[in-house]
Amino acid sequence: MLTDSDAYLRDTPASGKTVRMERPAPGVRLLTLDRPHRLNAMSGELIKDLHAALDEVAVDDECRVLIITGAGRAFCAGLDLHDPPVREATAPASPQQEARRRSPQAGLHVQQAIAALVPKLRNLRQPVIAAVNGPAAGGGFALALACDVRIAAASAKFNAAFVRIGLSGCDIGVSWLLPRLIGAGRSHELLLTGRFVEAEEAERIGLVNRVVDDGQVVRAALETAELICANSPMGVWMTKEVAWSQLEVASLQAGIDLENRTQVLISYTRDHTEQITSFLERRTPRYTDS
Repeated sequence: MLTDSDAYLRDTPASGKTVRMERPAPGVRLLTLDRPHRLNAMSGELIKDLHAALDEVAVDDECRVLIITGAGRAFCAGLDLHDPPVREATAPASPQQEARRRSPQAGLHVQQAIAALVPKLRNLRQPVIAAVNGPAAGGGFALALACDVRIAAASAKFNAAFVRIGLSGCDIGVSWLLPRLIGAGRSHELLLTGRFVEAEEAERIGLVNRVVDDGQVVRAALETAELICANSPMGVWMTKEVAWSQLEVASLQAGIDLENRTQVLISYTRDHTEQITSFLERRTPRYTDS
């Protein structure tokens, strides 16, 4: 996709300056993309910081649910064309260095760094809720699709922007995720045109789970997170894992076999017993993730 140097992504450590991580409720982490002056568009720094933040969540045993939103009036405007993930080096380059910067290998390295955010979200054991507070375009659209639940503000809108900047509309996992959410026919149209889908249409076609008033999207996501946290950690983890795996299972029987083994596995956990006991005793369960 890109033809400049990949040195910025490869060599620059995450700064943490373009994302914010908060703990708004027990078991919940709120990750905010924090480049509001650029509509939270993806710079190399933001991509690095996102990877680092998701790696942090992956090993956070106290985190039960992750919410992702954007600062300001956008969720994420996609690739920052004014400050792209790769840059020309400031130092003079030899012809050999310049050739490496513009090589297919360099471009592929950058492409993979961006696209790897999608499977990283899918592979988190914690469910991820996208609180889409405004435009989600291109890479921002991909991030929203990779989340397990999408809640949109009334001002949210979505588009596969790639085709509108001279690239294929199939990028960052969107052409795999989108038809599984809204069907192949609708997906093909959105990928080919790159048109925006407003919040109302997004809810109607199943692109988002619900639409709320502007300013309420994080609160709505926290309500959903609270419902998820009421269930056992292992039960939620296996629900997410099996639900995603079912999108790739080839037959009903293979899917049932996967479910059967997972259910038996979870039935031996202490939290399974605790959830049943607390229900019978009409009290809040006390999970130990064991």
